[in-house]
Amino acid sequence: MKNSILACLALLFSSYAIAQKVNEKDIPTVVKSTFLKSYPNQNNVKWEKEKDNYEASFTVVKTEHAVLLDSNGSILETEEEISVKKLPAKALAYIQKNYKNKQIKEAAVITDAQGTITFEAQINAIDLIFDKQGTYIKSIAD
Repeated sequence: MKNSILACLALLFSSYAIAQKVNEKDIPTVVKSTFLKSYPNQNNVKWEKEKDNYEASFTVVKTEHAVLLDSNGSILETEEEISVKKLPAKALAYIQKNYKNKQIKEAAVITDAQGTITFEAQINAIDLIFDKQGTYIKSIAD
């Protein structure tokens, strides 16, 4: 029992260390500058620090977005909320087959720094990741 409690505490603190809320005044100038140039029409920005990187979650014209930047201001990844209907057909078929009677809570298109596009579908507390064609890649516990 004691080991279970210690394991839970370790998991709690390690997940806290992965992503921490950060005040905008604590974001490096070069990171904020890149963000503002890339997204001049953003609203409701919330910043988090993930290891050595900074993630801004925000809205643009009622669509949720997120961008991950390194401490030098380089964009590592962007994420944009999409309609579930915009997920590739192959991804939707995978979800229907493997997650019967489960509803997709959110869907997003993710683009990394090299321009590689992936799709994300959130079901319960799991993010399912698919390639551009809709082939399943992996699951990430949210």
